[in-house]
Amino acid sequence: MKNTQNSETNPNKKEDLLPEYNFDYQKARPNRFATEDKKKTITITLESDVAKVFTTSEQINTALRAILSAIPEK
Repeated sequence: MKNTQNSETNPNKKEDLLPEYNFDYQKARPNRFATEDKKKTITITLESDVAKVFTTSEQINTALRAILSAIPEK
């Protein structure tokens, strides 16, 4: 005998969902399986003409660092 719920048993699944759930953050714990990466990483999307010139993230970072070094600090 399978222990699965038949769709005929509960035809209105939307009624089972509350409009809002209150989560108690006081009882929250860190995910022990997630690795903590100290480096901040963002994802960007390049236009196709730029992606033809810069094929690796190292090339993009080098170009951006060169631009940043040319900007005077306040």
